[in-house]
Amino acid sequence: MAGHLLAAGHQVTVWNRTAGRGEPLREQGATFAATLAEVGASADVIMLCVRGTEDVAECLAELYATAAPGTLFIDHSTISPDGAVRIGEEARHRGFRFIDAPVTGGSMGAEKGTLTIFVGAADADAEEAIPLLAAYGKRVAHVGPVGAGQMMKMANQIAVGGAVLALCESLNFAAKAGLDLAVTKELLGTGGGGSWAFENYGPKILKNDWTPGFSAANQRKDFGYCREAAEKIGAALPGTLVIDRLLAELQAEGRGQDTTAAVFEVLRDLPQDWFPAA
Repeated sequence: MAGHLLAAGHQVTVWNRTAGRGEPLREQGATFAATLAEVGASADVIMLCVRGTEDVAECLAELYATAAPGTLFIDHSTISPDGAVRIGEEARHRGFRFIDAPVTGGSMGAEKGTLTIFVGAADADAEEAIPLLAAYGKRVAHVGPVGAGQMMKMANQIAVGGAVLALCESLNFAAKAGLDLAVTKELLGTGGGGSWAFENYGPKILKNDWTPGFSAANQRKDFGYCREAAEKIGAALPGTLVIDRLLAELQAEGRGQDTTAAVFEVLRDLPQDWFPAA
């Protein structure tokens, strides 16, 4: 994502908790910061993409110390919707601006610059941010005030989880029926059963390639936020319960960093009458 900003002609300062991960950006012209405080002092727009709600709050606590009043913070992390609202209120209280702008499209979408980005922001902040986000977002939509971006991401994660479950369950059935999996993937993926999961994760299943993608651990983290939001609004999530339980089985095997599509191997070994306990 930072690479696409550089390619679009922006001046970009980068920092990562694992410093080596930013090295490929050095040749593209990125400036490297030694600390978050240095990032805060160097930019009027600061973008974050970390794991969860607590990580965002921790990073911002350091950035607030050196950032100029009025700095726009754009958070691409997937965090709890309530957490986004709280963080946005604190930022405003401190004289800063905050946008929750979670993304979908996986590592593949980030590399290709084809992410979909859900923007939760005040109108003026969204208007300022969207041209920047277009550097790596194929579809950038302002979906409401701060917190709405994360609510849209929760809806997205529910849909993604269901699609991964459908893909893995379908191909597991086909394998046990003695069907050719490559042919099955091609025929179903181009018909009514087709999905992003079939297109992007189907080939990984055929190759037994369980590298992320999107990891089981991160998907389960997001499902926790989904359940929290669903309880607040009174929404039932039966399909999400099933895929979350299957991912828990994968995690219990020490495979939390495998792609979510590795659920295919979990299903392969389950008894026919398996169903998650409430």
